[in-house]
Order: sequence, then structure tokens, then C-alpha cells
Amino acid sequence: MKNNVKILNTPNDKINLLNLNPQDLYFFLDSLGEKKFSVKQIMNWIYKHYCNDFNKMLNLSIKTRKKLNEKSYIFASEFLEEKISSDGTIKWITEINDQKIETVYIPEKKRSTLCISSQIGCALKCDFCATGKQGFNRNLKVSEIIAQIWQANKKLKQKNIKNCITNIVFMGMGEPLLNLNNVVSALKIILDEYGFALSKRRITVSTSGIVPALDKMKNMIDVSLAISLHASNDAIRNTIMPINKKYNIKSILNSALKYLKHSKANRGGITIEYVMLKGVNDSNKNANELSFLLHKIPSKINLIPLNPFLGSSFLSSDINRINIFADILRRKGFTTVIRKNRGEDINAACGQLTGNITNRFKN
Repeated sequence: MKNNVKILNTPNDKINLLNLNPQDLYFFLDSLGEKKFSVKQIMNWIYKHYCNDFNKMLNLSIKTRKKLNEKSYIFASEFLEEKISSDGTIKWITEINDQKIETVYIPEKKRSTLCISSQIGCALKCDFCATGKQGFNRNLKVSEIIAQIWQANKKLKQKNIKNCITNIVFMGMGEPLLNLNNVVSALKIILDEYGFALSKRRITVSTSGIVPALDKMKNMIDVSLAISLHASNDAIRNTIMPINKKYNIKSILNSALKYLKHSKANRGGITIEYVMLKGVNDSNKNANELSFLLHKIPSKINLIPLNPFLGSSFLSSDINRINIFADILRRKGFTTVIRKNRGEDINAACGQLTGNITNRFKN
């Protein structure tokens, strides 16, 4: 088969079509002797009508439906539980073979963001993040990434919420660039007009700085980029983010700058994420160091008050210190936003996702 499509994950060697981006789906259908226009028809049924039954796809011939039933299926892992925050944030949990992932929906006045996971757990072990404390289990398949959006849209429609999802961020569990191929394949479905049809500027991939993968990604896909920096110098970042010992700040920002030069989705600059840790990275000196690091990189800065979790040794900077830090950056000419914590009461805020909807973290 062209393009080496071999996503066989049932005893009958049937292919889950949610694992196939538009190009892969074309090659799969071509191997069945089907015409190119069938791709649009099938994707329209899957991603616009949320149909997982080939027999209901009535604009396909009976012969085509028979071949599809013999060789493939459509399966999106369902949400096991739902938790709703007092601020309207919703957290869903999916269980796959006794392993759990979390997906978070964040409604705002002018947009609604879905924060999705790319891995079960995370290998990077950032000290301020509950997901990192959990450890790494495995990468998510394309279908498991896509299922989060598919099921979220269905749930929101059932709640009669209009304009369900306007933005998608890969900021849930895991490091997206350590699952690069599956993430890019999922992005192609999210971007496609017969898929979820979101604009590249409304999709953000956040990375802690896996430099080789980021260098590859610029030639694979174009979406908004966020860098989880969280430190103003290598000494601090080495302490709180072990990945920095492999890919230091200079190498990450150089890679981000190269990505920017290729990107139309990042015309306003990349997003720099910076968690505020009391007495660690929040001094005036740190703010000035950060502004110097970024002075040649078009960027906007998100300052994130630390979200607490059991087992963490860090405290969040107080709001006065965060405001002073932000003011220094603004005077230097940086667009700087202090992120409002959302879903903290249901452990759905940044850095709190552990795959356990009831108990935030177990020692």
C-alpha cells in the first residue's frame, strides 16, 4: 500500500479510520479501488456528522460500504467521567487499557479552548508539574488524540453549547514533540476543511523544547507555537526542567526563531510560557534576563501562577510580585499576560493533569 499505511490494531487487522490523516485515508481508499472523492465523503460523515457506522453513510455505494466494513472501522474512545468547575471549565477523563488521559474545555466570552493530551504521562519530569511526577507510559495514537476532540464536540452539542470549540491547544498531558509524527498527523485532520476545519492560528502546540523535533516540525506543519520556558537562565532551568541539560535555552530559542521564519501562523510571534515560582524565577533580575533573552524574538509572554499539587515543593509567587514582574516586561515592550487559573477546583489547571479525576496526586 502506498505511504506505508499499516495501522492495524484489532484482531481482524482492521484499520481505525481515525488514525488516518487525509492523505493516508486517500492511499487506503485507493488500495480498495475507491475514487479520490470518497475521502471527502467519508471525512464529512466522520468529522461533521460524528458518524461511526458505514451503513449510515448513504451517499456511499453499497459496494463501498461493504469494503469499508471488511477492512476498517471508526472508533473514538469515550469519556469515562466528567467534572465541571465553578468557573465553567470542564474536565473529561478517558480510560484506555487501564491508563487514563485528561482533556480540558475552557469556555471564555469570545472563544472556547480545548486542551488536549498527546501522551499518557510525561517523560520530562519538570519539578513544578504533576503530570511529570506521574512518569511516562506511552504515546497516544492519532485516533486517541483525535477522539478527544471528537467526543468533546459531541458532549458540547448535547449540552446545546454553540460554537463548541474555537481553539485547540496541545498543552495537556505529555510533550507533543516527543510524539511528533502522530501529533502532526492529528493536526492535518484538525486543519482539513473536511476534518475539524480550524485555522492554523487557532491551534497551538506547546513544547518544552525538543530541538530536533521542532526543527523537523517546521517542514511538516504550520500552527501556532508556544515554548514552555519557565526560567530566565540555564542555571535555574537545569534545576526545574531536566530537559534543559540536553537542549539549553539558546538552542531552543534559536530553533523557535527558525520555526518563526517558516511560519504564517505565528505572525504575531510565539507564546512564551513562564510559570511563576516564589523565590526561584520571579525576581526583577529574572524579568530583565528574560527580556534580554527574547529581545530578538517576536513573542508574547504568558505568566502562569503555579497551580499547587500534592508532593510539590514549590509555591506560587504572590500576585504583587507577579504584577511587578509583568510591568518590567511591559516596559521593555513585551505583550505580557497574567494567565487566570481555570479549573483549579477540579484539578484541571495547567500542570495539574495526572489522569486521576478524583485524587490529584498520590505519593
